[in-house]
Amino acid sequence: MKFPFELPREREFDVVGFGTNAVDFLIRVPHYPAFDSKVELSDYTQAAGGEIATAMVGLSRLGLRAAYAGRFGKEPTGDFGIRSLSDEGVDIRLAEQIEGAVTQIAFIVIDERNGERTIIWKRDAKLAYSEEEAPAEAARIGKVLHFTPHDTRACIRLAKEAREFGTIVSIDIDNVFEGIEDLLPLVDILIASAGFPAKLTGDESPRGGLRKLQERYGCPVVGLTLGEKGSLVHCEGGFIETRGFGVPGGCKDTTGAGDSFRAGFLYGLLKGATVEESAEAANAVAALKCRAVGARTSLPTGKELEDLLNSGQRQ
Repeated sequence: MKFPFELPREREFDVVGFGTNAVDFLIRVPHYPAFDSKVELSDYTQAAGGEIATAMVGLSRLGLRAAYAGRFGKEPTGDFGIRSLSDEGVDIRLAEQIEGAVTQIAFIVIDERNGERTIIWKRDAKLAYSEEEAPAEAARIGKVLHFTPHDTRACIRLAKEAREFGTIVSIDIDNVFEGIEDLLPLVDILIASAGFPAKLTGDESPRGGLRKLQERYGCPVVGLTLGEKGSLVHCEGGFIETRGFGVPGGCKDTTGAGDSFRAGFLYGLLKGATVEESAEAANAVAALKCRAVGARTSLPTGKELEDLLNSGQRQ
């Protein structure tokens, strides 16, 4: 099935990301601790993360031209976070560091038995964008604008700007935000976490929830990430269910798997793949990410992605 829209032809970037970045402190434990108990950690590390920043790094590693628009604190973690993007070839001209703000951080506890994680995070209010502060250029210089809706009014402004310029709008969403009813009708690709449709529509069945999202907001492509089970996408009246891939060497950490999925899906779109092929690529990128601890540590190259897609290692 072809995507039901046309990409703009001549743009400086393939994708521009607007939204969350973070510095993660990842803690591996033999098992997740019970309430009011103690457990000795196996090891810990600091690594760059954040939904949109991670997706842009994923796209850059796959060989696409990616740019990031977002805010960091003007302090050591902010220096680390912004450098982590430029070192990966992501354009940071629309990124900025805010005096007196602290970069978003997350403490992530990883159960080493299966790689599943629990995230404890904090975002400084000084990092937020108002509608007037939204970097309008981000909507014009890429073929795709990809964002998280944490600063919803700013996202609405950018989505409207993108519509005017023919830019495809993609959203990574897992929760209901104020203003979401005004934003979603401006979105072309909506990829959500498994529980999101029920929060917004009340329909707890994956297919029913996706169908209601599309009917209510008109997004041409809506989909769900389903972890190791793969993904479900609704497009042009039909459903595309795609099995997940086994993680080569076993799953070490699921942090950033959803961000990686979205990077793989947009990669397929931008390479001229079908919706089915893009979902396959997305599942493969997410599986490869899980090979090591950290949201970005084992994001794949184009060759690694191709090898897994050709291996047939489905779940």
